[in-house]
Amino acid sequence: MVTHPFHLLCGRELPVLFERRTRRGLWFVCEVDGRSRVTLRQEWTDRGAPAGDQRLSADGLTALREVVDAVTGRRSDTTRVGE
Repeated sequence: MVTHPFHLLCGRELPVLFERRTRRGLWFVCEVDGRSRVTLRQEWTDRGAPAGDQRLSADGLTALREVVDAVTGRRSDTTRVGE
């Protein structure tokens, strides 16, 4: 079953045709309506670890923004969201 909340097929049970293991994890190649195939990360299905119930606070998001700004070479005091 697709469990990723933003996936178009969320809530649908799809037959797994085969699995593919890569450096980035386990992927399932599934059949959709007998006509096409979709590749799903294990984490996006009921076979992956359950999603955590903790959310980031405003302070956590601010700290994350500072990390992103540092990595990209931006200064957070002069950069606004969306720019």
